[in-house]
Amino acid sequence: MIANDAGWHAHESAIVDDGATIGAGTRIWHWTHVSARARIGRDCSLGQGVYVGNETVIGDKVKIQNNVSVYDGVTLEDGVFCGPSCVFTNVFNPRAEIERKAEYRPTLVRRGATIGANATIVCGATLGEYCFIGAGAVVTSDVPAYALMAGVPARRIGWMGKAGVKLDRDLKCPLTGAQYLLDSSGRLTAGE
Repeated sequence: MIANDAGWHAHESAIVDDGATIGAGTRIWHWTHVSARARIGRDCSLGQGVYVGNETVIGDKVKIQNNVSVYDGVTLEDGVFCGPSCVFTNVFNPRAEIERKAEYRPTLVRRGATIGANATIVCGATLGEYCFIGAGAVVTSDVPAYALMAGVPARRIGWMGKAGVKLDRDLKCPLTGAQYLLDSSGRLTAGE
């Protein structure tokens, strides 16, 4: 790893274009490419073979595992986990012969969300805070906070707590004992 004056580290095989903003404590591993206008927070980890586009914002303490491309228009808030080879898109109906860069749809992944290995996030979706997208799931629409999603297309199969453990039928975390509340609109929130 090669350190720099800004306090982040990159493997010698990584490419970090001039102009990229990277926070202190971030580690960039083998064969990763960070584009010139990308903004990456503090204490992140970008695994082997990651690509980060120009119009991308990545918060603090984000972990992006191997072989993930974070394309233009994707925002990852603090504490997001992207599993190996998960996929983001930014054009809903791409064609090789038709340029559609003006049609990029933004994707927002809220604080603390987890995206499992090989999951696909179709552009234009917002993933709620602390949601959990199962491995191989295909997300085609917005995901509520704390939702546990699986399948193709992804459907909610339960609720997850902040600790990353499925909540029991009483909406209590079996690991921490934290109680969650479901309001009349079907929105889950962390109780006090």
